[in-house]
Amino acid sequence: MTPLLGRQALPARPQLTIQPRNFAADDPGGWDRLVDTAVAADAAGIDRIILSDHVVFGENPEAYADPTRGGTKGGRQPTGPDGHWLEPLTTLAFLAGQTTRVRLGTSILLAALRRPVVLAKTAATLDVLSGGRFDLGVGVGWQEEEYTAAGLEFAARGRQLDHTLEVCQTLWGQSRASYESPELSFDGIHAMPKPLQAGGVPIWIGGTVQRRSMERLARFGSGWIPWGPAVADLKGGVRAMREALGQLGRDPATVQVTSYLPAIMDSDGVLDLAATVTAAPTWVELGITDFKVPMVVPAGLGPATEALTGLVEAFRAAVG
Repeated sequence: MTPLLGRQALPARPQLTIQPRNFAADDPGGWDRLVDTAVAADAAGIDRIILSDHVVFGENPEAYADPTRGGTKGGRQPTGPDGHWLEPLTTLAFLAGQTTRVRLGTSILLAALRRPVVLAKTAATLDVLSGGRFDLGVGVGWQEEEYTAAGLEFAARGRQLDHTLEVCQTLWGQSRASYESPELSFDGIHAMPKPLQAGGVPIWIGGTVQRRSMERLARFGSGWIPWGPAVADLKGGVRAMREALGQLGRDPATVQVTSYLPAIMDSDGVLDLAATVTAAPTWVELGITDFKVPMVVPAGLGPATEALTGLVEAFRAAVG
């Protein structure tokens, strides 16, 4: 398989990621808690911050639990149609100016909802302004209404995502760019600046272990964001992913994998952090490289920094 852009070397040690809420069920009256969490994560030694994405909502949030539409069985959309969602790329650009070292990413961005040439420019800009700290996590999503509102066919969302990534990588990698596909053709196009990261912005692919998403991961992916059945059976999912990539000519050892550690609660229903992170070494052996802990970060910069410092210390003690 011909090497493409969007890949990065495997990290030297297991990574720790948090996913602060860039959304709220009702008007939160301000987003200081999100900013404080990002600044605290930067100070505490968290490796990556990721934010989720919705552009608009229809009135069928129960589709989130329908695997046939891209949802996950038993899943629940965390807000109603009038929930408040900050656009993640804009938000990460703001957070880049508040931080110095923590990586910034999306999980997942509905990339096909953005015009490819504009997304390529936005992602490159964010990477440059953050000092090469941006990771682009993408997926197709579950909500037909978002595609309808953007004038796109929901049934064609997989090909639309591939097309978007093709254009992004072309513009990131060629000084005088040319591209041709059924959707779009151009020649002699210049797009500067390029991303700072060698090979362009790393791309993380979200999806289940099925043909189209595995082809996408093999072509574009620096990392894999498991979804659906692969989350419920992570060991089986990682094994199936590796087999699929091997059949497609991609070395699975070159792909990072992220997952939440299962939360272990104490007798009071509070997260038992020490017990939760004890599973991490086993998951490292399984092939997980990036760990998310379902931790509620307290409000306020001081308390958030203290809590996240404790998380980092517990995690590093567990994984070595």
